[in-house]
Amino acid sequence: MENPSKETPAGWEGLPSWLLTQTANHAHRLVADGFSSVGARGYHYRLLATLEAFGPASQAELGRRSRIHVSDMVATINELADGNLVERALDPSDRRRNIISLTAAGKRRLRRLEKPLAESQEELLAPLSPEDRQRLTELLSRLLDYHNRRTGTPEGPWR
Repeated sequence: MENPSKETPAGWEGLPSWLLTQTANHAHRLVADGFSSVGARGYHYRLLATLEAFGPASQAELGRRSRIHVSDMVATINELADGNLVERALDPSDRRRNIISLTAAGKRRLRRLEKPLAESQEELLAPLSPEDRQRLTELLSRLLDYHNRRTGTPEGPWR
């Protein structure tokens, strides 16, 4: 009997959906490991980067802009606030709402998180040339844009 680990199921390993899913799993692991090595999570980076790009905002607006679900947003803000990386203040126009701001320490932390993020991108894309990396990014962006439009998923304020 042949070694089952050497057998390849007919065709499914070459399907784009399979390849994208498996590569996404590797990408997620690499990014998570990179952030974990410096005591952070991907949500931390996304929230800090969103605050830097768009300025202070309500928790709801930050959730939409960073695409962090409301159920994860409060915990992420709490973690960052505990480290003095963000500040909460009551919204003067609606005292039921908090406005979240990036602190100077948060800006420094964001700069430090860019290194493990860049390293994880480099490791993920290691076998590709700079031209291939650019083309892959363009193709993935086109796929994502197409499916976001089809499903009515918001493109986000960065577009």
